[in-house]
Amino acid sequence: MARRDGHERKVRGSQIRDSRTEKRRGSGRTTPSPDQPTAEGGSVSDAATGIRDVGAVLDSFVESPETAAVTERVERWVSADRPVHLIGPTGCGKTALAVRVASERDRPVVWINGDADLDTSDLVGGYDEQERVSIRDKYIHNVTKSTDIVRDRWVDNPLTVAVREGATLVYNEFSRTKPAANNALLSVFEEGILELPGQRGDDRIVDVHPEFRAILTSNDVEYAGVHEPQDALLDRLVGVYMDYYSVETEVEIVRSHVSDAPVSLAEDCVEVLRTVREEFEWNLGTRGAIIAAEGMMTAPEEARDDALFVEVMTDVVSSKVSGRSELEAVRDCVADAVEAARGDGS
Repeated sequence: MARRDGHERKVRGSQIRDSRTEKRRGSGRTTPSPDQPTAEGGSVSDAATGIRDVGAVLDSFVESPETAAVTERVERWVSADRPVHLIGPTGCGKTALAVRVASERDRPVVWINGDADLDTSDLVGGYDEQERVSIRDKYIHNVTKSTDIVRDRWVDNPLTVAVREGATLVYNEFSRTKPAANNALLSVFEEGILELPGQRGDDRIVDVHPEFRAILTSNDVEYAGVHEPQDALLDRLVGVYMDYYSVETEVEIVRSHVSDAPVSLAEDCVEVLRTVREEFEWNLGTRGAIIAAEGMMTAPEEARDDALFVEVMTDVVSSKVSGRSELEAVRDCVADAVEAARGDGS
């Protein structure tokens, strides 16, 4: 991304530059290298951050009456220039929905992942670099005068980039960031300005671009590692609560990710996962069913029997297990669910 003064801006955080034209090119698109120009003419010079490839997210997004309804709700508030806060259990599709809505705006998309170690400077930027400017005077014959000037250089971070460029900010798991760091969002949402702590003079205040929008996601506050955002910020957000989709939609989501999986396998993975989810009151996202289907498809078709399925499903959900005794209970639950499915003629 080039600045107006000709200097290249380095950005900490991922950027997405995706237009509808590029999306229509299909799955043949490759992820640009960090310095490769992106869909709308920008580039990312920080190789450590890279560009988030939204192609896979968009290609696997399932269009159903359920997903269409919640998409419409979010798009309504985004159109009204209100920041949207998607709240729900892990694995219920918040991030995919946020990326889906953001990509439809045909605006640059800037991505932030919430983290307890993030502070305000990680969001807005700071004097993180120094640049050396050399001035050489050759006006006097046979005399060369050289002067080196070392000066601090301001580096914009994701929030500032989004505000300046009129991008859609997707702030994933924002409640994992300590509330104090998110204070920078208050003036952005309320007064339409962003203050850059540490910046000097007129550059201290950035006017929010009229096309700037924000979609934030977070798990419920009872999740480990989640901070409860301050009321002052929550008052400026529109909250959209999400839950796990229906069986039919979850099956379609599994098939969209594991395209070679038979319908019957996708149905089995979803049904058993939902049984374990309800039995143990665990937050098991659709991602678990996707992983199970992937695991089953690694085996030859003739080897995909019930014994393998029980083993695969047990492995998938075992990360939630607190001890070996509970693992046995989970395996029994999975086996019973498979037996019940076969008894129903599935």
